[in-house]
Amino acid sequence: MTDPATDVVDPSALAAWMDDRSLGTGPIVDVEPVGGGTQNVMLRYRRGDDAYVLRRGPRHLRPRTNDVLRREIRVLEALADTDVPCPRILASADEDGPFGGSVGYLMAPIDGFNPTVALPDLHAGDATVRHRMGLEAADALATLHAVDHDAVGLGDLGRPDGFLERQVPRWLGELEGYGRLDGYPGPDLPGLDDVAAWLDEHRPATFVPGIVHGDYHLANLMFAPDGPRVAAIVDWEMCTVGDPLLDLGWLLATRPDGRTAGVAGAIGQAGGLPSADELVARYAAATKRDLTAIDWYVVLACFKLGIVIEGTHARACAGKAPKATGDFLHAVAVDLFERAGEMIG
Repeated sequence: MTDPATDVVDPSALAAWMDDRSLGTGPIVDVEPVGGGTQNVMLRYRRGDDAYVLRRGPRHLRPRTNDVLRREIRVLEALADTDVPCPRILASADEDGPFGGSVGYLMAPIDGFNPTVALPDLHAGDATVRHRMGLEAADALATLHAVDHDAVGLGDLGRPDGFLERQVPRWLGELEGYGRLDGYPGPDLPGLDDVAAWLDEHRPATFVPGIVHGDYHLANLMFAPDGPRVAAIVDWEMCTVGDPLLDLGWLLATRPDGRTAGVAGAIGQAGGLPSADELVARYAAATKRDLTAIDWYVVLACFKLGIVIEGTHARACAGKAPKATGDFLHAVAVDLFERAGEMIG
């Protein structure tokens, strides 16, 4: 582990820790990074006859990194005996473990691919398979939302009381905070105030609490290499207990459409995914949740996601992110708010 991307873990300490848990034998070899950027470090390696994937915080830990990872570990362990497709944790450790001062865990490798990065020949060459992939994404989401969060020990994961009431002020506050970045001229998002007011005026009165992934879109799904099945839902850092229909709204809001197709990478460019109506119908067939207000959740997802990615534009204005990335994501944020404006009339 001498490569700059892989020197955040001491291989000797990791091997000794694995010995204590009967996880393979011999030296750690064939180490390679998975993914990239400044997010959590993921490394794939072999030990003996088996392959492992290590996940820990970024090289420079943020103040809440370890708490977020503990939360992710707790959720994945709670879901281990359910039908939800998700990574399987083999062992985990706190910051005093072998992960270089970070909370971390080992998981079994997922036999799958990220459809926004590249598509295997089967999926690239068959629009029917891509169509089924979208339907399978809706199925996997319905499976997650069917889990009884109390029964799996996640009853205290979030605060469902007032969950929907908190959304608009929470994200308007986030947007206001971008103003502290030097060089950011302020948000130029069409219909911002109108969308916020509409969300408050049309908020559903009640909902059935459940597990919310929090960032459910195609880039956070891995698909089986031999067909349309979802092999795993990944990146559970934003998971909570609240109104699960926000996940469905998020899936619909991020569905490749028009100029935002590029955000979904390979599968967005290939096309062939189900329509929004088809995704809603597929989800509805697998749940008893009331979907009459689904448009509200899509508008909320556009509002929330638009504000989240506007943050990169604000950081780019302050010289803390690439200008081209900031400009592109600002255009996507504008598109999301335009879509929300069209939906509210």
